[in-house]
Amino acid sequence: MTKISVIIPAYNEANSIGKVIKEIPSSVSEIIVVNNNSSDNTVINAKKAGATVLTETRKGYGYACLKGIDYIAKKSIKPDIIVFIDGDYSDYPEELTKIVKPIIEDNLDFVVGARIKKFREKGSMTPQQVYGNKLATMLMKVLFNAKFTDLGPFRAIKYNKLISLKMEDKTYGWTVEMQLKALKNKLVYTEIPVHYKKRIGISKVSGTVKGTIFASIKILGWIFKYSFK
Repeated sequence: MTKISVIIPAYNEANSIGKVIKEIPSSVSEIIVVNNNSSDNTVINAKKAGATVLTETRKGYGYACLKGIDYIAKKSIKPDIIVFIDGDYSDYPEELTKIVKPIIEDNLDFVVGARIKKFREKGSMTPQQVYGNKLATMLMKVLFNAKFTDLGPFRAIKYNKLISLKMEDKTYGWTVEMQLKALKNKLVYTEIPVHYKKRIGISKVSGTVKGTIFASIKILGWIFKYSFK
């Protein structure tokens, strides 16, 4: 049986984290919530919902993801697949089944959940998010012949392939770094259309001018860094 672990980075997601955890399919072996220095009841609510809770005091999406990976690396039995999903309830956790299906049935290495327009709730992505995704994926297509259309955070990857990528970004560039390294390492990948709704609470990235600017710089920085390698 395929062993699946889920990593959920979470910063002040007390109102949503329980909903996310409860709707993740029972086929998942372990749900790992990485509390990224929250000041609310994220930890309490995640534990109540049955998740393993870790704490990463250094703020940053990448820091949280790396904490989860490090925890898994120290376990005696490793999962076959790692799934990343946000803790804000914008994704539909039950769609995890179709995210991992190409890996389990077709032996693909990496799957990104693409938030296509017809499956997105109106207002669930800000104009800057939509534009940023289009720009980033267009550049990856032109520079690397990539077929990505989104930098969606809901994604699945074989554990051994994830480790081989040697992920390093600590903040906003995590998703694009993974996709660029997947291209460089010739991982077999695909996108699966997923539904997307308005998140619970305010986004820490797209919900602020500072977050949007820094995310854009990080994403473009990674793309141009790899274009010269």
